[in-house]
Amino acid sequence: MQASSSGGSGTTTATAKGNSTTSLMDDIEMHLGLIGWRKKCLYTLLVLLMLLIIINLGLTLWILKVMEFSTEGMGQLKIVPGGIQLTGQALIMDMLRASTIRSRHGQPIAIESSRNFSINTRDTNGMLENHLFLGHDKLECMATGFRINDTNGRNLFSVNRNEVTIGAHALRIDGEGGAIFRESIQTPHVRAEPGRELRLESPTRQLEMTAAKDINFQSRAGGIEISALEDVKLTALDGSLRFESSKIFMPNLRTVQLPLPGTQQSREHLHRVFQLCACANGKLFLAAPHSICAGDDTTVCR
Repeated sequence: MQASSSGGSGTTTATAKGNSTTSLMDDIEMHLGLIGWRKKCLYTLLVLLMLLIIINLGLTLWILKVMEFSTEGMGQLKIVPGGIQLTGQALIMDMLRASTIRSRHGQPIAIESSRNFSINTRDTNGMLENHLFLGHDKLECMATGFRINDTNGRNLFSVNRNEVTIGAHALRIDGEGGAIFRESIQTPHVRAEPGRELRLESPTRQLEMTAAKDINFQSRAGGIEISALEDVKLTALDGSLRFESSKIFMPNLRTVQLPLPGTQQSREHLHRVFQLCACANGKLFLAAPHSICAGDDTTVCR
């Protein structure tokens, strides 16, 4: 570097300053420049970082493509106003909490479990209030009340701690063993299916039927049979017992001692006509038509 000047001394000073500035720049370049293995390591690191960025960007784009991310949701799972819409099947690995689960319009919904299925509801304090359990061989329901209604809202079946109510038109039991009631049953009408018999039976205890007004036994296509191991009692507290029929049969009444053979009473006895007699205790017996209507207390009336 040279500078023009009229004097010789001035020219020498400018040249010295130029040489010092050039040496300072060389020192700076020597300290800042990277040469040798350091330069190679820096370039290698930059290349690796670029490769990682490209790989991450490619993986991100691949995941977005595979998972089918879009502005509406992810694949078959779409975000709709008011909730999430899932098209296809869903595998729940843990708990599922939702306020409403429903299928698309016109499509069924199926819930499957490999072991058991439980539905719980809790109160405001978080305590278990209702529980529905569907297991391998049983269905359990824990609730204060259970109710089934038809499409019109009428009660068909309801259960609580106090009673079981059946609101259907008729209760039909098809089992061969019938229905067994450990306690009393209250109903306005008991009838059998057409073509089948109706049997009311108490194998080891008494069978009692009470009503505030009338009790009506009616068989429109057959007979009515009442049988018991011991006594059958018909009691009218403020009325009478009436048998309205053209034929009343009591075939197994005890008969007093028959008259001797060859007498007039013996020949009339062959017509099988007897007198109907009663003991003092109300027991009925038969006697010959022309004999005295009297029986022995030790044989007939005991």
